[in-house]
This record gives sequence, structure tokens and C-alpha cells, in this order.
Amino acid sequence: MHSLPPSKPLRRISYMAAGAVAVLLVAAFAVGGPWREPVRAWTIRALGGTPGGKNASAATPADDHPHADEHDHEADGHDHAGHAEENSIELSEQARRSIGLEEGDVNLSTFQRTITVPGMVVERRGRSRFAIIAPMTGYITRILVAEGEAIAPDQPLFEIRLTHEELVQAQADLLRTTAEVDVVRREIARLEGIGPEGVIPAKTILERKYELQKLEAVQLAQRQALLLHGLTASQVEDIIGTRTLLGSIAVRGPGATALDGGGNKLVVQSLAVDRGQHVTAGDTLAVLVDHATLLIEGDAFEQDIPAITEVATASKSITAVLDAPGGLGRHVEGLRIAYVADRVAAESRTLRFYVTLPNEAISTPHADGSKHLLTWQYKPGQRMQLQVPVEEWTERIVLPAQAVAQDGVENYVFRANGDHFDREPVHVEHRDPQWVVIANDGTLFPGDRVAMSAAQQLQLAIKNKSGGGIDPHAGHNH
Repeated sequence: MHSLPPSKPLRRISYMAAGAVAVLLVAAFAVGGPWREPVRAWTIRALGGTPGGKNASAATPADDHPHADEHDHEADGHDHAGHAEENSIELSEQARRSIGLEEGDVNLSTFQRTITVPGMVVERRGRSRFAIIAPMTGYITRILVAEGEAIAPDQPLFEIRLTHEELVQAQADLLRTTAEVDVVRREIARLEGIGPEGVIPAKTILERKYELQKLEAVQLAQRQALLLHGLTASQVEDIIGTRTLLGSIAVRGPGATALDGGGNKLVVQSLAVDRGQHVTAGDTLAVLVDHATLLIEGDAFEQDIPAITEVATASKSITAVLDAPGGLGRHVEGLRIAYVADRVAAESRTLRFYVTLPNEAISTPHADGSKHLLTWQYKPGQRMQLQVPVEEWTERIVLPAQAVAQDGVENYVFRANGDHFDREPVHVEHRDPQWVVIANDGTLFPGDRVAMSAAQQLQLAIKNKSGGGIDPHAGHNH
């Protein structure tokens, strides 16, 4: 006898019961504490089994190993939302500090590709150095400055006791002529004051006036001669006014008109004499330097001549990097080429060009506070690297070189993802010791957070984690 098929309402009730049983089955493994075992047993009975039967034995491993579900979850490949385990690494705070990891945001910018040219700081010939010479023969009685001291324009530097016979004679001649001028002037005044016209012939008065003009001309020439000897105009006037020969003179620094801009700072670089030393006219007494502006002499190879010429013509800015241990030298930006040499050096086959370098003064007080000592940030002889722009790329992702790891032909960036860093392969368009230019192809987006340093250490950590250490034969064909 065949049983009749259940009616539709009965089938619907059966489906609902099966769903309820399924829910209770899930609850049997999810509920903890004292309720878990009764719920599991009731569910097994509802499915037609017994707590100690076959179904119970199938569920026992899950009870005995509470982490079995977690292992199954990992086997399915759903370890962490948003990243794959083989391309991701989690770092502790201690590990971050140990490798010096820094994070930053991705931005689009314009990158200038440059060539690096060696350079050296040099003085400006004919402008940076001033030699102070003895204007006449004598003895050094006072030295009024010290080496390293900053001086003002026209400041007294030395005092010299005069022994130069020519200078002494020139002063005596000036005094003699001055006295004769005074005599003739008084004579003219006396003749013009005698009686009515006609008592003294007009010719006599006229002759005296001609004589006065000749003496004044001689006096003027003698004044100029003393100025050429090194005396100042005020010193010459003192000789005439006091009717006394000058026994010593002060040797002064260059005036403001002799300096670029009229007020640059001069520093006594070296003193060449001692007190009491006898000097003759033309001897060097000191050397002053004006290092407010220097030059960087660059040596470009022949193949770089077109780029150097274009930069000089277009007045593009150049960056200078001061050489330092570890390559972390100071950067000086916004420099311009002053001029380019008109020939290639025969011995080195390089083209020399010169970049203007504004200097920075550093003042230091003297031990007794009496002197104003001065030194400069940049000094002749220092070596620098000149970064000359040759190409410009716009709308690129530019990261520090430490932010991109290399592994064979692949390049990787590590994007922050919560407490993990996900490894992302990127297309590198250019790399130099400082920067890496990455194509804006959608791998990274503006605003992404990435590791700005220690990328190579992160790459090694991922390889070690996956058991793929560095292959000593990588890159070799046998």
C-alpha cells in the first residue's frame, strides 16, 4: 500500500521545522557554558540520532578542539579583510622603532630629473680678496685689528711711523708753498689798501696776483702728491692748518665704494706684519676677504654641455648639496649659473661653469669682548654636488628612495592597512639616490598611507616569513 504524498501545508511545516533544526544545530556549537551540551544533544535527537551515536562522534572533534573552526577559516583563505597573508606583514611598535619606519601620504607632484655634477666652492676673482699694502716706508707702531675680525669700511687697521724721506720732503714742500701763498696774499692786500688809485701802479698789483695763482697751483699739486702717498684729505688739511709735519699715518681698509653694494662685511683673513717691523712702500700688511658671496665651480662632462647651456640660458634654478659623511649634506636651493667658461679644459676634458652662492655670516664674540669676530657658513675649498635639472615630469608620485624596495626586476611599496603593511608592486619610471618616481597608473592613489622608509627591510621580512630567503644564485644562469 502506497502512502499518499503530504499536502502542501504539511511540506511547508516540514521545511520550517528543518530550518529551526538547522538554527539549533548552529547554536549547539556556538553556545558555551553549561547550556552547550544539552542543546547539542537535543539537536542530535531532532535529527534522528542519539547523543552517543554516530552523529555525536562526528561532532566530538569540534568540541575537543575549540580552535578547529579557526584553522578551517584560515584554510579557506579568509585570514584578514583587505589583504593576502603572503603579501602582508604586521609589525610591533618595537619593530617599527628598530627599523626607523616612518609613514606618509601619497601625493601627486612635479619631479625634475637632474644630473649630478661635482663642484667646489671658490672665491670671486678680483672681488673677494683685498690686499692692504704699506703706502710708504716706516715702522709699524700699532696693529688695530685681529685675524678673523670683521671690520667696517674705511676702518683704521695699522699705524706707521714715517721714515720715508720723500714723504717728509713732500710735506716740507707743502708747508713752504703754503707760507709763500700767505705772504703774497698779504702783499696784495697791502698794495690794494694804499692811498688813492695811481699811487701804486696797477701793473705791480697784477704781477702779485699772477704770482699768487702760480703758488696756488703748486700747492694743489703738492696736496695731490700727499694724497697719492696715502694721506687722507683731512690729514693734508691738518698739515696746512697746524703748520706741522705728520709723523705717523693710519692705514685704513677699503672704503664703502670699493665694496659690492657698499656695505659687505670684510674679515681680516691674515696679518703679514708684527709691531715694530720696518716696512717699505708696497709691502703687504694684511689680507682682507669678502665672502658674503662666493662661487661654486662645477666640472661638467662634454655630453652634459647642452644641458648646462640650456639651464644657464633659461636661468633655471640649481640645487647644491654640501658633501657630508653618509650623504646627508645640507641642501642649498634656488641657485643660478653666473657664467659658463668659453672653453673645455684640455687636461680633464670638462666644461667649467660657475654658480653664485650667497653666504651666511656666523658671528662669534672675542674672549674679552673687544673684537667682533666673524666666520662664514661656506668656505672656499669645500666640495659640493650640483644637481642640474634636465627633464621635468608632471602628475607623478614621488617617494623617498627608502620607500621603494627592489627585488630583482620588481619594485614594491608598502601600503598601511590597519596594523599591517600590504606589499604593492609599482612601476618605477626613475630612481636616483634620493627619490623614486612612480607612474600614476592606479596602483597607488593620492591620500594612500605608505611606509616612507625601511621598505627594503619590510621586503626581507616578508620573504623570510614565507620561507623564501635570499637566493644566493638569483640573477645567475647556469
